[in-house]
Amino acid sequence: MAQSQNSTVDLATPATCLMGLTSHGNVMVGNKAFEYYNERNPEDFIQIPWDEVDYIAAEVLRGTKKITRFAIFTKDNGHFTFSTRDDKETLRAVRRYVDEDKLVRSPDFIDVTAKGAKSIPSVIKNLFHKGN
Repeated sequence: MAQSQNSTVDLATPATCLMGLTSHGNVMVGNKAFEYYNERNPEDFIQIPWDEVDYIAAEVLRGTKKITRFAIFTKDNGHFTFSTRDDKETLRAVRRYVDEDKLVRSPDFIDVTAKGAKSIPSVIKNLFHKGN
């Protein structure tokens, strides 16, 4: 059985972990870590201490400003993607423990496409560039 790292819990909410095959469980935001526990398998859990968080990227829908999911990028272990019942409320609870400059908006399809289109001239220029 997993032992929680938190001594106090600010928010506990149902969530979905979107890593590989999706799993349903609960997210706990506490004073020491962000924790996810699978509801079917208690040994399947994710604990991310606040000092290991590099940044958090939220996927925001254009126009509606609705947050559909968020990813926590860690310093050593890659990233973990979650969707909770109320993502905005979850990120507000996380904001107490993570600097606001580490909470970013992830680029959507239009942003990625526009950036790729802007890079085409430099790619073509580099194809015909004479090297020394």
